[in-house]
Amino acid sequence: MPTVVDPSLNRRKLRLALKAARDKRGLTQREAADTLEWSLSKLIRIEAGTVSLSVTDLRAMLHEYGVDDPGVVAELEEAARGSKGQSWWTDYKDVISQPFTQYLGYESAATDIRGYHPSLIPGHLQTADYITALFEVGQPISKAQQRIDLRLARQERIFQEGGPRVEMILDEAALRRQVGGPAVMRRQLAFLKELITEGRAILRVLPFTAGAHDSLDSSFFLLGFQDDEDVLYVAGPGGVSTIRDDREIVARYQECFEDLRSKALPEEDSAALIDGLIEQFQRT
Repeated sequence: MPTVVDPSLNRRKLRLALKAARDKRGLTQREAADTLEWSLSKLIRIEAGTVSLSVTDLRAMLHEYGVDDPGVVAELEEAARGSKGQSWWTDYKDVISQPFTQYLGYESAATDIRGYHPSLIPGHLQTADYITALFEVGQPISKAQQRIDLRLARQERIFQEGGPRVEMILDEAALRRQVGGPAVMRRQLAFLKELITEGRAILRVLPFTAGAHDSLDSSFFLLGFQDDEDVLYVAGPGGVSTIRDDREIVARYQECFEDLRSKALPEEDSAALIDGLIEQFQRT
């Protein structure tokens, strides 16, 4: 059975290929839209990967951009056919904000996920009962369950065979904070140790002794791609945002991650600290 590719991945493939072809042709977005007799907004949405693309419109673009290699054309036509339909997270749209929807589209295509949260285990790594303890606080039960299901479905996709490389910096405060109580934390930490032991994620602990750093007030995640620049997702007091085009801000958080990595414990020491905390929670 052929692998079903999420529509968002096909739209991203088209976005990269069409923008590159337009740039090679030396056309601005306005010039390309005028030549195609389209609105500028239509072309912008296509290049942003936020809409599907018909094969007819694709052929018109390729003709104007001078792309006529049969293999390339056939590959992009297949992507256009696959750009329609719903993404895997559509069932959870009632509990997903627009910025997070955009982020999920990028995350689904990422080959590398790096991140840090100053006070919690990052959502990518949370167990079901840890997630439940978080989302049941102050939320309607129905909404909480949808969010729990979404996070678990997302985690399953990330850690499936062939999924992205995952590297997270775990704050010692997050490992010690008793979300859900000792039993929940014991199982959560055991899951982290399992990920380390099985080589499914690179997890390193940022100890209390690391002191102050640039990300004490916000969590952030950097998505890496084989064929594109990093995308940044930041969540903090000012809200959440997915940043792709502001390379200065993305570079700042790339530097921040490298700083956190340099201050974090080596992998073996991180695993040993997690083992010690598991023992402590067993005695609690």
